[in-house]
Amino acid sequence: MRPVWSGSLSLGLVTVPVRLYSAVEDHTVHFRQFQRGTEDRIRYRRVNERTGKEVGYEDIVKGYELDNGEYVVVEPEELDEIAPGRSKSLDIESFVELDAIDPMFFDKTYWLAPAKDEFERPYALLLEAMDSSGKAGIAKFVMRGREYLALVRSGDGVMVLNTLHFAADLRDPAEQLPDLPGKAKARGKELDMAVSLIDAMSDDWRPEDYRDTYTDRVRELIKAKKKGDTITPATEPGEPTKVVDLFEALSKSVESGKAKKKSGAKKPPAKKAAAKDLSSLSKADLDKLARERNIKGRSKMTRAGLEKALKAS
Repeated sequence: MRPVWSGSLSLGLVTVPVRLYSAVEDHTVHFRQFQRGTEDRIRYRRVNERTGKEVGYEDIVKGYELDNGEYVVVEPEELDEIAPGRSKSLDIESFVELDAIDPMFFDKTYWLAPAKDEFERPYALLLEAMDSSGKAGIAKFVMRGREYLALVRSGDGVMVLNTLHFAADLRDPAEQLPDLPGKAKARGKELDMAVSLIDAMSDDWRPEDYRDTYTDRVRELIKAKKKGDTITPATEPGEPTKVVDLFEALSKSVESGKAKKKSGAKKPPAKKAAAKDLSSLSKADLDKLARERNIKGRSKMTRAGLEKALKAS
């Protein structure tokens, strides 16, 4: 796998050369564009609008439009020069509790690995220190001409980097959404029933249980059209619930949720592992054991936190 960025992770006076790798794989079905009724591909080219001639990447610069319609032209090298040191530096500025960050701030996920074998020792030291503390580092770095706010935390044997949105990037829902239900008050029985519905549908987070079914349907469509077959359209969404039927709909949903939960009930959790054996388990094994014992908040726990919670359970 090719790194998307390389540089140095800096923590105080400790500097570790690292490489950044994408932790997410795109499974989207990609299409080419054709003119309808032909086999002619549609292509896009970078063309000089005055001459009509195609322009190579090496001859393209950026331009910022001013109020008077004129442009300020900026070279790529000039953009690099105004971020001295940051283009190749990932500087941790502070450490925070992971659960203190609202999920709205999270953007993309990457792996952060040592650049060479000789840097494994300081890398492993920082990884274990973050895992033991249960905290994550806040850092900034420049990638592809843009400055990113990032969260660096311990993963399962590797550092995980999440790019974060800046506070100024997040919109205020009160300003953007005029139809927020600020004046609508929930009724007592309806609220109790809604909470019961949430309880009836509560379960452990098992990411392997969820699939991108739309992509599956797209692949089925392509396979069917290749054979000359047709495919059954997806089911239309249900009608919106009327206000007068809300309590009845909630009641039926609670009963349905309880029935599904009962039919999908799991076997009782395995017996406790001896405390002395926990240190020999991987973080994935500890997480699995914590799931079996229904330990709350385990998804945000470090390895040390999982061991502590399992010993106390």
